[in-house]
Amino acid sequence: MDIIACIEGRTSVRVFKPDPVDDDIIDEGLRLANLAPSAGNLQARDFIVVRDAKVKKALMHVAYGQEYIRTAPVVVVFCANLERIAHYDQRGRDLYCLQDVAAAIQNFSLFMHSKGIGSVWVGAFDETKAAVALGTPAHVRPVAIVPVGYPAEKGMKRKRLPNEKLVHRDRW
Repeated sequence: MDIIACIEGRTSVRVFKPDPVDDDIIDEGLRLANLAPSAGNLQARDFIVVRDAKVKKALMHVAYGQEYIRTAPVVVVFCANLERIAHYDQRGRDLYCLQDVAAAIQNFSLFMHSKGIGSVWVGAFDETKAAVALGTPAHVRPVAIVPVGYPAEKGMKRKRLPNEKLVHRDRW
């Protein structure tokens, strides 16, 4: 798929078919996710692939009842690794590792879309409770929950602000 068509065609998908998503596709998506830029090439991100119904249900509850987390065939939780980013001290823990994760999610989401698989980036959840549900060590911070599956309905194209409102040249 052409990169421009891929970027323009990707939407957030919240309704999934029950069809399984092959491990090879998820693994390739995560390989490409980790090719995203990262601060100092430290790759301060980890990925938790969730297929277990009980864990998905727990994640749905910590995400304020967002049902599509439970019904998606696969959920990938993108985490910041605070140990791996420690080289950059507080700014690394507060910012760089989040940027690393965000870039990885973008690569992953675009790859999924290119394969006809939908996803949605979920940031609204209780991080502490998600960490407990996932059994993460103290140095791993869940940043985003990404349900993945074959779309059962078409995602909605959202309006975007025109560049004239967003782009500033040389100074604000």
